[in-house]
Amino acid sequence: MIFHMITQCTRLALTVAGIFSMATGAHAQGHYVPGVEGMESGTVPPPGFYYAGYWVNYRIGSMRAPGTDTNLPGSNKATITALTNRFIWVQKVDFLGADWGMDLIVPVARSSFRMDTLGLRENHSGVGDVYVSPLGLAWHGDRWDAGVQLGLWLDSASADGPADIGKGFKTWMLSAGATYYFDTAKTWSVAAMTRTERNGRNDQGFRNGNQFTVEWALGKRFGVMQAGLVGYSQVQVSHDSGLGASQKKSSRHGLGVEFNYAFPAQKINLKTAVYKDYGVEAGTGPQPSGSTLRLALYKAF
Repeated sequence: MIFHMITQCTRLALTVAGIFSMATGAHAQGHYVPGVEGMESGTVPPPGFYYAGYWVNYRIGSMRAPGTDTNLPGSNKATITALTNRFIWVQKVDFLGADWGMDLIVPVARSSFRMDTLGLRENHSGVGDVYVSPLGLAWHGDRWDAGVQLGLWLDSASADGPADIGKGFKTWMLSAGATYYFDTAKTWSVAAMTRTERNGRNDQGFRNGNQFTVEWALGKRFGVMQAGLVGYSQVQVSHDSGLGASQKKSSRHGLGVEFNYAFPAQKINLKTAVYKDYGVEAGTGPQPSGSTLRLALYKAF
């Protein structure tokens, strides 16, 4: 009974969606920011309604010069914080042997930039670009789970300045992931989740190259607790196009740890993780390198 309640809380997301719209195109080619999903990320919850609240803090310590893995000179620091509200509805419809789910993400973010090289001294707060997905499918086996989802990031937030919350373009995102359990009690797990983003053009006619992200995790459960190793890789898979575009492609990787604690009676799960970037290379624009702190609350109704 305890394990059933834990999994009802922790198998919470159609985790094939993003978490928040970052405040500058230099941080990510598309909308999705890695370091949001970790252990059992390929596992979708059973039919029902769920809320997930994410608090994510990304601290930029340095900026890579365009087209290189070399830091720009001077002090280039920034902090981007987001509180994201996520609403998930899963239904038992037995379509292709899968459950069907829908997803809505409404992020609220604040950015604070102090970058000498770019001459940037700005602070912005507001509602970020909204994500909607009417189509998510989830399958469950004895020792595995899998899911796919198609959704759209809207250009609903302000994107007038370099530190504004919005991206200024729409992004289609196709995601797919799976979780595998090494034992029948499902205490040991390995998971991977991928996102493939197709970016639209902004008002100036510039299109960021498409982006591919994979997040992975190896986890171990100890009753109501769970701990594990997490990481990600995010790479640009097509060239930028438009005025000022280069043939260089950006990439970044991260490694971290995650710890979760469940409250089965309340149908609540708390998750926390920290990541550190490595292997960062810039494309057309500067690319930040930093660290991520993630806190999340999941609630089943």
